[in-house]
Amino acid sequence: MNGLDGVKKVVVIGLGMTGLSVVNHLLRQSDEREIKVIDTRITPPGQDKLPANVELCSGQWNMDWLLEADLIVASPGIALATPELRAAAEAGVEIVGDIELFARAVTKPVVAITGSNGKSTVTSLVGEMAKEAGINVGVGGNIGFAALDMLAQEHDLYVLELSSFQLETTSSLQLKAAVYLNLSEDHMDRYQGLDDYSQAKMRIFNHTDLAIYNRDDLATRPQDYSHAMTSFGFDAEEYGLKLEQGEEYLAIAGQSQIKARDIALVGRHNVANSLAALALADAVNIDRQAACRALKRYTGLTHRCQLVVTQHGVQWVNDSKATNLASTLAALKGLNLSGRLHLLVGGDGKGADFSELKPVLADLNVQLYCFGRDGHIFASLVAAPVCVETMAQAMDIAAEAALAGDMILLSPACASFDQFPNFMARGDAFIERAKVLQHNVAGATAC
Repeated sequence: MNGLDGVKKVVVIGLGMTGLSVVNHLLRQSDEREIKVIDTRITPPGQDKLPANVELCSGQWNMDWLLEADLIVASPGIALATPELRAAAEAGVEIVGDIELFARAVTKPVVAITGSNGKSTVTSLVGEMAKEAGINVGVGGNIGFAALDMLAQEHDLYVLELSSFQLETTSSLQLKAAVYLNLSEDHMDRYQGLDDYSQAKMRIFNHTDLAIYNRDDLATRPQDYSHAMTSFGFDAEEYGLKLEQGEEYLAIAGQSQIKARDIALVGRHNVANSLAALALADAVNIDRQAACRALKRYTGLTHRCQLVVTQHGVQWVNDSKATNLASTLAALKGLNLSGRLHLLVGGDGKGADFSELKPVLADLNVQLYCFGRDGHIFASLVAAPVCVETMAQAMDIAAEAALAGDMILLSPACASFDQFPNFMARGDAFIERAKVLQHNVAGATAC
């Protein structure tokens, strides 16, 4: 059952990895449907991989195609408020996303993760727990593999990271369990406010057997919810922390499972992420011993507080995934260094308010480097900022100033799209330049 009976004409909005996965999924299901693709980019990525029988309109919209469609499958990056999509919706054309197509086709258990921060870490961690238990698991969605591509691999369990954008166009995803990790200001250029943003994320609970929320962030708790719920947090309830003879443990219903210091992930926020992952693992009967073994060895993802190199006593840390304020705050709260912090911030601020960063910086021995389109917004947060155009320029200056015991940290609090294709490209550029500059730090002459 694929939920597409009677659908003859489909228009896919946006190519790239997700758009191609939609096209290929539709072709696998039926070779009789007329599939067309619209991408407003003149040369969309993946164009060379598009099957010859799929027509492409690039560089502009095609309203005739939209209004003639039985179904529109929109990329998560295209807002439903876009005038062209709004006109199609008003004409009665159904608009969904790739996750909705996944929901209509999947036959195996699914768990899903959303939140402002930590989604990728928890998603990957649950996947590692499942693998450790010997389960054939597919991990993807907003991370790694496109959800529809995973269906062809016939996994026994699916773990999906879901963004607010993806949830906007998803209405029938049946989940064994779902977690809403946390809420902080993000994507304010797309949403009317924090409540509007949160309501999009709350859609993850619409069809789930178990809702998991954060006790330390009650904005994540679903209201008027009649199904099973559990929670995670830093107290001793449900999935929480327990103190035994001066040792802190991750605990479930008061029963100690693993010492907090034995978790391979770094930072207090990752203790919370580990508790959330345990709750999801329990919901799909992943063996707890296997889950705890995964916690002991899983060190995290690239571009998330990733130590790139230490040379002449200076640490270079890549936290390019910090595309909003809350991620950068989490990175700063987990710091433990003897010297000075050289913090690189800036990029596409997405209309966010960064004033909350000011008192945190005031408590640190920090030199702030501001770069990118919205870097100037950060300049008022400290007394003597260094303001430059590019991240590379910021890194060059930081290298000249850094001494043994210092850390050069890229944790931009902004999206990357002003100067890079994505946060991965920004992080890769940081890594590449750090490996060159590591020998040029001021500390090199002091060692």
